[in-house]
Amino acid sequence: MQDDIRIRLAVADDAETIHAGLKALATSMDAEEKFVATVEDVRRYGFGEAPAFEVLIAEADGTFAGLCLTFPIFSTWMGTPGIYVQDLIVETAFRGRRIGERLLHAAAKRGRAQGARYLRLSVDVENVRAQAFYDRLGIRHARDEQIHMIKGADFDAFAEQEEP
Repeated sequence: MQDDIRIRLAVADDAETIHAGLKALATSMDAEEKFVATVEDVRRYGFGEAPAFEVLIAEADGTFAGLCLTFPIFSTWMGTPGIYVQDLIVETAFRGRRIGERLLHAAAKRGRAQGARYLRLSVDVENVRAQAFYDRLGIRHARDEQIHMIKGADFDAFAEQEEP
């Protein structure tokens, strides 16, 4: 039943639950070695003085069922703010109850109330199930863009380079 599902904004006391959900996502994607965030990272960056993200948590009968982690973004070409969905997680036991869809709708509604006019996310290329899910909801693959990234020691070295 949908009635027993509650979506709420996470608080600092949820940091361990959020971390566990993120770790479970990495494990399900066979990417445990890439997951290096700590509970303290979640607490510091999500609930500190200037939060870098926010999390909506879904609970079913008081049990953690999933989460949606977002942060604000801005499109210079559209001239408008948006929200970026970094992680969407639904616990296996609660799949098929449209919790992921409900979390995304709640995130979009919350973002819109804060001025967002679009939602953006990326999906692992091998996660065909998630791609189909987003497509079903009307969240389409932007074929005219690619994500590029630099991280870790390469990022540090790049940031420290003298200006050309």
